[in-house]
Amino acid sequence: MRNVDRDIDAMIEETLSAEERDLLERYGREPGYVRQAFGLFSGTLGWVMWLSYVAGLVAFAACIYSLWQVFASEEVLVALRWGIAAVLLFQLAVMLKGFMGRQLQANRVLREIKRLELRLLRIENRTGDP
Repeated sequence: MRNVDRDIDAMIEETLSAEERDLLERYGREPGYVRQAFGLFSGTLGWVMWLSYVAGLVAFAACIYSLWQVFASEEVLVALRWGIAAVLLFQLAVMLKGFMGRQLQANRVLREIKRLELRLLRIENRTGDP
């Protein structure tokens, strides 16, 4: 984190009331990476994440098998075919993991938006303005 980000975080902390600090302490902490990763498999898109995870595992296992066949084959053309299959399967596995990573980032952004909504609602309730 850069110094500018730390300064902004410090300024935000200074402006919070005790009640807001308590609320931020309870709900404001970002869950750890493992908890976020397992959180991908629940919710409305949980089945998509499970499907992409299983497909990625299958693609990676098939990639390993293809690489084994590359080194086990004695003919150049057969080795080339297995090698192309291995590269394509590895690309598929990486693409599926990237998809899951983008979803993880989207969940982080949505969590921050919900925190902002909560803070805005608290400010609105405190001032009484609609």
